[in-house]
Amino acid sequence: MSFLSRIGFIETEEQERARLAQAPDGSTNHYLSTLPVTIEEWPKDLLVELPWEPPRTDQPYRVVVVPIEFRKDALPEGVKEEPLPRKRHSGSWTCAVVYSNHPSYPVGGYRIVVPAAELARGRRIDLAGVPAQV
Repeated sequence: MSFLSRIGFIETEEQERARLAQAPDGSTNHYLSTLPVTIEEWPKDLLVELPWEPPRTDQPYRVVVVPIEFRKDALPEGVKEEPLPRKRHSGSWTCAVVYSNHPSYPVGGYRIVVPAAELARGRRIDLAGVPAQV
């Protein structure tokens, strides 16, 4: 547990999981509440395979993205600062799709917006061990 979680500034893993689990059954947030956090670092420019497995989707898909631009969550009208504890993985990222076998998400400049909580539960792809093909 981080220092900021211990002092109540940022929600703990358990609090985040409970918040996501409050979403309706079948929703993306409810599904994400069942997955562990696998990426703790700032995801900008990482290759991340999104967690698109059943039961979230009707069949498994591989969608790999590169997070490019972060957007923080909008606060409700009249609220000037996020209440404490702050969300552990808040906001969303505009991402470039760099690999996909999903028919709705083509490669080649296609952009999607992905919640930070989903990226945090993705799988980091490391190209260091992949041989280059010419």
